[in-house]
Amino acid sequence: MKPLHRHVVNTSRKVLCTAALAASLTTAAVVTNTPTAGAGESEPTPDSPQATDRGDARLDLPGLVADPPVPPGAAAPEGASGIPATALDAYKRAAVSVAAALPHCNLPWQLVAGIGRVESVHASGYGLKSDGSTEKPIRGPRLDGNGYAQIKDTDKGEWDGDTEYDRAVGPLQFIPSTWKTWGADGNGDGLRDPNNLYDAALGAGLYLCAGDRDLSDPAKLDQAILSYNDSRDYVNSVLGYMRQYQDGGVAEVPNPPAGNYPTPPVTAPLPTPRPPAPQPSAPKPPAPKPPTVPEKPKPTAPRLAKFELVGDPELKAEAGDALTPGAKFKAVLSDGKPAVGQKVVFAVEADTTGGTVFQADKKDSAVVLTDAQGFAGVPALTAGPKDGTFSFRASAYDADNFTVVLKGTVTAKPVANLLVRADHGTKPLEAVVGTSVRDFQLVATSEGRPVVGTKTSAGLGVKGADGVWVPVDPAKATGPYFKGQDGKKLFTVDLAPSGADGKITLPELFTTDVEPGTYFLRVITPEKVELVLELKITAPATPTPTPTPTPTATAAKP
Repeated sequence: MKPLHRHVVNTSRKVLCTAALAASLTTAAVVTNTPTAGAGESEPTPDSPQATDRGDARLDLPGLVADPPVPPGAAAPEGASGIPATALDAYKRAAVSVAAALPHCNLPWQLVAGIGRVESVHASGYGLKSDGSTEKPIRGPRLDGNGYAQIKDTDKGEWDGDTEYDRAVGPLQFIPSTWKTWGADGNGDGLRDPNNLYDAALGAGLYLCAGDRDLSDPAKLDQAILSYNDSRDYVNSVLGYMRQYQDGGVAEVPNPPAGNYPTPPVTAPLPTPRPPAPQPSAPKPPAPKPPTVPEKPKPTAPRLAKFELVGDPELKAEAGDALTPGAKFKAVLSDGKPAVGQKVVFAVEADTTGGTVFQADKKDSAVVLTDAQGFAGVPALTAGPKDGTFSFRASAYDADNFTVVLKGTVTAKPVANLLVRADHGTKPLEAVVGTSVRDFQLVATSEGRPVVGTKTSAGLGVKGADGVWVPVDPAKATGPYFKGQDGKKLFTVDLAPSGADGKITLPELFTTDVEPGTYFLRVITPEKVELVLELKITAPATPTPTPTPTPTATAAKP
């Protein structure tokens, strides 16, 4: 398979401040090329170095580390699992970044979280910091063949501190040779460090998606986890945690402090032997130097130089409504030309509306490619079900970070507080027995303005002695009626919600075989706003008989 040139979205940690969470969200992102591997090049298998028996990083700890507890009173689903804030952020951002680069992989962040849980309990106990690093290094046992696989040193001790044998390193326990191929920069600091949870989470996502895997396929998912650790128990544990996070929910908890754990020993680098001293020899005449040919400067490929907002930045909608942003973004290269086919990631963040999502796939992130003019339109959104705010991030990725953050507002839908007749009439409705009342409309309003989406029901009845509306008894009803789809009489129906103009149209009301008299129709909302209409049903007029003409006498002829 041909190598794929792939840009990998690497998103930095969020700067979360409790006091400003609803008001601000600082993000940064970069795009780098994967060092040596493309999605379609090398698919790791269960015999890859990463999949060998490499031990458990927690063997260096005095005891097993427990899951971080969910604080009492936290706004989290019952039975939710606690994941440190930085770890949760790293897993989610890795999934968004991989989705931008490899959309067909379908990597769930809960899978990366499951591996993080099994490998190091999300770096708990090692002093996880907000930038993804840890106070204490996380290293697995020495892979010298004594109880574990034997892997000779491949990184000269750069990551694992051992110049003779390798160790698995970091929160996601990468073998150094695996990291050399799949290492990534997940926090935008220009480094690829397996000891940093942001970098490690993104590297793990790329590794799992290698070989054009589609992880929505259970068989491919199984292969991917086995390539990370060739153990059926390991696969079962990772999948168990993944489903626990998907089904039981997750609560963001504070990063736990470091415990008093011993640091794994570091093997000092071996001294480099000195070369033998050169022996004196007869001097040789210097060889003639070839003429110096100046190298032609290589043209520099244009890079993304500008990413700017164009259009109306306002993002406002009522709860549950479609939100079609008027804004779009333009990407321009360093040579002044539009950046065509540039990936732009749109993401809804810091959302308090209960779930503002993109209409196309009901997710909170989307990737759009710029058109021939370098423009990327913002996909249509559906506002969350309750009033609140959200941050809307648009990011274009290159060697530099280009991010624009907008604020969105969702307001509660107005509730109708009055039902009125559309014709503004006050006289009772009238119909003759055998005819019908049709196309009669009401208007739902709030403070004099029409309200869309108001639900109502209509019921026929009479006014009792105290003037209170009383529904009819269907078994004894002799008055007007609606018809169901099967043609049967109905005396109570649910009406279609009011339209954009607030209007509600009543179904056709029939009077066939109805006894003449005065009846009442009540229309009521779930909030008990009602309108009672008076109906007068009259008997058909009795036709006046036509008089018989009297014959005119004719005089007799003489």
